[in-house]
Amino acid sequence: MNAVKPNRLKVGDTVGVIAPASPPNQENLVRGITFLKDLGLKVKGGKHVSRINGYLAGSDQERLEDFHEMFADPDVKAIICACGGFGTGRIAEQIDYELVKRNPKIFWGYSDITFLHTAIRQQAEQVTFHGPMLASDIGKEDTHQMSKKGFMQLFEPSSFVYTEQISPLDVLVDGEASGEIVGGNLSLLVSTLATEYEIETKGKLLLIEDVNEEPRSVDRMLNQLYMAGKLKDASGILVGDFCDCTPQRNLTLSLEEVIAHYVQLADRPAMKGFMMGHCNPNIAIPLGVQASMNTYEKKLIVDSGIL
Repeated sequence: MNAVKPNRLKVGDTVGVIAPASPPNQENLVRGITFLKDLGLKVKGGKHVSRINGYLAGSDQERLEDFHEMFADPDVKAIICACGGFGTGRIAEQIDYELVKRNPKIFWGYSDITFLHTAIRQQAEQVTFHGPMLASDIGKEDTHQMSKKGFMQLFEPSSFVYTEQISPLDVLVDGEASGEIVGGNLSLLVSTLATEYEIETKGKLLLIEDVNEEPRSVDRMLNQLYMAGKLKDASGILVGDFCDCTPQRNLTLSLEEVIAHYVQLADRPAMKGFMMGHCNPNIAIPLGVQASMNTYEKKLIVDSGIL
């Protein structure tokens, strides 16, 4: 079944801001909210978006309450996450997915939000958006304009074409592939395995990215995805940005060697170099929509994520 696309945004619409994972930098968040207002949007902050509970933005119940309230509020047309970090997997089992299913709306974030992307798509059959967040990206003073430009896809339906005009792309396995685009942060994808929210990749284009993981850690996670059949099940593989994934020891494989090993084992069309993830710019795309990849033309075409 195709995932349901949310309605487009219009100037004057209200968007909700929540922190379902870690506490956001409040100064950056303020600047990020100003950016949304400059787009002509009204902003409603979650009740607990400023809470701090160790590495969590409030208790599980508080973060869950903000999530549910935004989906239940008919005036809120989109939900934008303030930042990632840690903790979305802790609330996934308590989410009312029927509430989400009855109220399709734009849901936007990345990194730790990957767990929610996967859960919402597979449990509530909705398109979500993998894109830069307010405090961790948009509110920073050096944010690239291309990161900000990605929000415009929420106002007008149109397909997105990624070519080397955006960034250099390297072919790992030649071929053409198409299917629903899924994935996100590698660590979070692996954490779904053997749970009710295990990532489904059969016949799909799988996006992977990560941050602050040594090659040996990336090796372990890709090996687990490979042994679970997730890489071979995919129709193709998109390798996003692996930020600061540098070795901290002398005896090591390179990140490039690790990724190439598993992608070639999977033997699915694959390219790397996509500026998606913990990078600047961070190019936003919808998840749960149809996409096609052609390594010969070094091109990725992604359907619109809105109606």
